[in-house]
Amino acid sequence: MDSKNLIEAFAQLAKEKGINRSEVGEIIVKVFDTIIKKQYGDVDNFDVIVNADKGEIEIYQELTVVKDKELDDEIVEIPISDARLLPDVEDPEIGEVVVKIIDPAIFGRRMISAAKQVLGQQIREVERNQVFEEYQNRVGEIVIGNIHQIRRNDAVFVNIDKTELKMLREEQIPTEHYYRGDTIKAIIKEVRKTSRGPEIIISRADDSFLRRLFELEVPEIFDGIVEIRSIAREPGRRSKIIVESNDKRIDAVGACVGIKGSRIKAIVKELNGENIDIINFSTESELLISRALSPVKPLYLEIDEERRTVTAVFDDNEIATAIGSGGINIKLSGQVTGYEIDAIRQSEYNRIEGDDIFIEDIKGITSAQIHALSDADIETAADFLNAETGYLLGIKGIGEKTFEKIEQLIDKAVEKKRSSDKELDIDHNTDDEAFSKTDKVNE
Repeated sequence: MDSKNLIEAFAQLAKEKGINRSEVGEIIVKVFDTIIKKQYGDVDNFDVIVNADKGEIEIYQELTVVKDKELDDEIVEIPISDARLLPDVEDPEIGEVVVKIIDPAIFGRRMISAAKQVLGQQIREVERNQVFEEYQNRVGEIVIGNIHQIRRNDAVFVNIDKTELKMLREEQIPTEHYYRGDTIKAIIKEVRKTSRGPEIIISRADDSFLRRLFELEVPEIFDGIVEIRSIAREPGRRSKIIVESNDKRIDAVGACVGIKGSRIKAIVKELNGENIDIINFSTESELLISRALSPVKPLYLEIDEERRTVTAVFDDNEIATAIGSGGINIKLSGQVTGYEIDAIRQSEYNRIEGDDIFIEDIKGITSAQIHALSDADIETAADFLNAETGYLLGIKGIGEKTFEKIEQLIDKAVEKKRSSDKELDIDHNTDDEAFSKTDKVNE
């Protein structure tokens, strides 16, 4: 097979594999480098030039001229008598480097067989690089493919055309069951280079999958009118997403929900029933956190902005819902807002708050009742709230009606103190801001 036919044969094979003709020359050079190395053991003094358009392959060997009887290595040396026979070489001298043209045909059928094998390896490498580059540019894109393999307690393999994608166990939604032949939608999360070729990782559990679903389903998000500020997700169970409208005429939550819930229903359906709370953004921390704690509303919040912590107080009957099954609601509320939230019952909070409120200072409680409680070591509101109901009812002069009345008076006193402390804190912050502004002016 001459050079032209050899190149054409390679070019046709490359075309079938989707390789550009311009890359055929580079591949053939690598093929001949490999063949030369196998036959001669060294390729440092060989040079392969391929012109794929003209169908020409030229192989040059650089040789150092030596005396006829001093030839030690015919791979890098040539006797002077042989050097004189080379075309385009006139009067060679000892020590001079001359170029010998090698006919590719001398490698014979073995060369053709080896060339095809090396060519196949090179084409596979080019194909791998093409797949890597293609999918590297598609990271963050949602794709649809068919499941062709499932490994027990491991990855799910998905085919898209002739490319295999991998969904690791941690990228799967735990509540979902996958079956061979099913069509599946996922996001391209990452593309890795490995010795066996590119590894394309897809995900249904990543936050970016939920974000992309909203972008596809809600035109206002895709166009940038509504912005997703934050996402917290427990795949398959529940998600919370904070959204903000950049246009006062557009309701961010309403846009995400859609007419009669059409948009959010489509997303929930894709996620097989995952509950999604959509939260309207606010620059006011208290309002934002209160919204995030839905479906229940806290009675009040104590926020430490510096430490990014929150104590959320709930009605005793709503504390379980506020925390959620396995703590999911309080956990996601904290993640989506960026605060560490601690949920506490109102009764428990009142016990803490009542530590420095003395019974004798609470209006409405009679002196006889104060003395009776004092004799039973009940001096503060906290003492009363922390005591067992049975113990309090056992105090002389404290019946059920009296107990209920005192309890109500104590709750009001605690609430009043709390409101007073909050107002004091607000005034204090205002004074600090005023001082800060004055200080800056003075500076």
